[in-house]
Amino acid sequence: MFAEVILPLPLYSTFTYSIPDGMEGVVTGSRVLVQFGRRKFYTAIVAALHNQPPEGYDVKPISSLLDPSPIVRFPQLKLWQWIADYYLCSPGDVYKAAIPTGLKPESTTFLTINPDFDLLEITGSLREEEAGIIQLIASEKKISISDIQTRTEIPNAATYIKPLLESGVLEVAETVVERYRPKVVKMVRLTIAPGDTDGLHQFFDLTGRSDRQQKALMAYLDLSGFLNAEGKPAEVERDRLLQHSGITPGILKAMTDKGIFEVYKKSINRFLDFNGHTAPLPPLSEPQQKVCDSLLELFRTKDVGLLHGVTGSGKTEIYSHLIRRVLDEGHQVLFLVPEISLTTQLTDRLRRIFGDRLLVYHSKFSDNERVDVWRRVLDSHEPLVILGARSAVFLPFHHLGLVIVDEEHESSYKQYDPAPRYNARDTAIVLAMMHGAKTLLGSATPAIDTYYKALEGKYGLATLSERYEGAQLPEVEVVDMKDQRKRKLAEGILSQPLRLATTEAMQKSRQALMFQNRRGFAPYVVCRNCGWTPRCTNCDVALVYHKHSDMLRCHYCGFAMPLPPLCPACQENSVEIYGYGTERIAEEVHKAFEGYRVGRMDLDSTRNKDAFQEIIEDFSSHRMDILVGTQMITKGLDFGDVTVVGVLNADSLLNFPDFRANERAFNMLEQVAGRAGRRAEMGRVYIQTTDPGNRVLDFVRAHDYKAFYDMEIESRRRLLYPPFSRIINIYFKNKNAADVDTAALLFANSLRSIFGPRVLGPERPFVSRVATWYLQCIMLKIEATASMKKVKHILRTIYESLARDPRIKSSIIYYDVDPA
Repeated sequence: MFAEVILPLPLYSTFTYSIPDGMEGVVTGSRVLVQFGRRKFYTAIVAALHNQPPEGYDVKPISSLLDPSPIVRFPQLKLWQWIADYYLCSPGDVYKAAIPTGLKPESTTFLTINPDFDLLEITGSLREEEAGIIQLIASEKKISISDIQTRTEIPNAATYIKPLLESGVLEVAETVVERYRPKVVKMVRLTIAPGDTDGLHQFFDLTGRSDRQQKALMAYLDLSGFLNAEGKPAEVERDRLLQHSGITPGILKAMTDKGIFEVYKKSINRFLDFNGHTAPLPPLSEPQQKVCDSLLELFRTKDVGLLHGVTGSGKTEIYSHLIRRVLDEGHQVLFLVPEISLTTQLTDRLRRIFGDRLLVYHSKFSDNERVDVWRRVLDSHEPLVILGARSAVFLPFHHLGLVIVDEEHESSYKQYDPAPRYNARDTAIVLAMMHGAKTLLGSATPAIDTYYKALEGKYGLATLSERYEGAQLPEVEVVDMKDQRKRKLAEGILSQPLRLATTEAMQKSRQALMFQNRRGFAPYVVCRNCGWTPRCTNCDVALVYHKHSDMLRCHYCGFAMPLPPLCPACQENSVEIYGYGTERIAEEVHKAFEGYRVGRMDLDSTRNKDAFQEIIEDFSSHRMDILVGTQMITKGLDFGDVTVVGVLNADSLLNFPDFRANERAFNMLEQVAGRAGRRAEMGRVYIQTTDPGNRVLDFVRAHDYKAFYDMEIESRRRLLYPPFSRIINIYFKNKNAADVDTAALLFANSLRSIFGPRVLGPERPFVSRVATWYLQCIMLKIEATASMKKVKHILRTIYESLARDPRIKSSIIYYDVDPA
């Protein structure tokens, strides 16, 4: 028997290996260790079995079967192939992205000696090279295949490792799967032992002059049961004490300084249910119930439905009721969100309802955590809810009943680098169809393509046009920054209306969001004397200044250098910084609203997984008053006390050279506006711009998605952009600028001979050099109904016909289908 296997490499074909005699259990979806090339070992996935030996080369045997049962299900392999065909990449690209690293041992995989073997008995029967390998592993306990090659200096050591693996003397050291990283919370306790009445009287004496301190002390005694505790009193969370007593963190700190309280940290598992108890489903309002009923009705005839609900309308509650219905039927649910930050806020809400049936999966988890979730989904047939970002579409679902794609318009669902450059929303729809499941897309500002399909009848459509419990959509004011600066009303980046509204919100103990879609401290550094600007040595971009590290950084390749004290060009002390990133805005906001707490949410402040949770929890519990952030704060977050939102520079959204620029600008502005006034008090939104007459701003001011859609769809129809066509961007990368230009031109000419005027370019992209690679791009417009499999074949044929040209051969060519 032979196995066709998929390797985690960008190769367009499967590879044939023989199944050794006695190796039982190799089936489709199995993990096997195979030798590829002379020295490398990879974990491959068995895609098919057959008994036809290939012609023209000797077939290598599978080295080892890694699992007693498959780790990939049949629908997954089918999905992988669809992704490879549609997004014009290899199955190996998909495999590499889909499977957690812990399930893909390569030559760096550690080997150990099987403890069931007696080394003294077997050593005499081993060849000299095999014995040397055994001795090395015995001394090191475990060692990687590549290190064995280096340390033993045995030529082609892999050929001696293979029989040791086959005989069972050596084992592949499986990754030990750790449990989820715990959530750390702050706890409070008294510094005296239970029963110490003298100490307690002393504490009351110490707090006698402060009613609030005595109130805090009484609240602690009540929450902990300190006076009545026969043993150890109950532990009290710091936040719960603050909320129960109504004191501020400053009061608690004063009591800690006096030695009354001790604050300590405790690790808790955020993925456990709440003491085994779950809360009932929140009741739906009348409009929500009508929409829920209409979704159930449309799912009778449609596989995909779109829920178009304004911001703050309570879409999550509707999702929860649909999830409960599907779980009760014994099926699984996939709940996709565009940003990892949203999983942190939704986890608590869904956990209260679904308990430990909720799993969370995204790329910020450690590899051990991802393997743990993978195996739970693989091994369990129980109804589960999986909440995750785009990578969750690759999990091995058993019986999927419903897929929910929240904020379906978001470009974050699109993977850019590396391949596969898939869109998780569209992939999720295909995944659901393969399982016979339904898909629900939700958004306040649906993607133009999605809304078009809904109006055309391909998708079902349900509309929720009012906010939950009668809350009003925020009032939007467009602020002309040219006029503000001319009248000297702006202070730094803050206009007078935004400054006054924020001050009023702070005085009412409300909160504010400040949105700027650029991180760092300042995007521009210029010598005022000679005009010198620091640029990345690897990319065609200027460096951004980060004040916290006092470094200039490239946001494309990571190159960094110190801010020079003198201009390198003219040697004068004239280097200045201009512009505003989130870091500088946070500093300026802190100065403008002294005494109020300012936080920041961007890529720099959320490097680790727990940072999202900490920032959101701090803001939700009023340990922050103003939150400055990039697009992370625009997507679906629900903060009840935010009454003011400031968009500090709308021009960067409105003036982007791309056919989707208007759509992206409207969606982002409407979404960030939707964070304001989500409860009883109406919110206010201030959009600062130098182009107040822009039509997109008129639609945002009126919260009129339909009017915006009508304008945009007509423009797309006239120019034959999606949804009236499909776009494929073909990128060329080369270390030589002239070679990449020529290679792109040769490819474009061959394309034009087939597709004619539907080929645009080549032209250099907005950033034409990244990480020392020069770039060129060709845009191919094809009919929306065209077969991607045929297009892939045509592109491959053109590449093969040009492959001998050294400029093509030295270039990396890749495809971006349906760029977001």
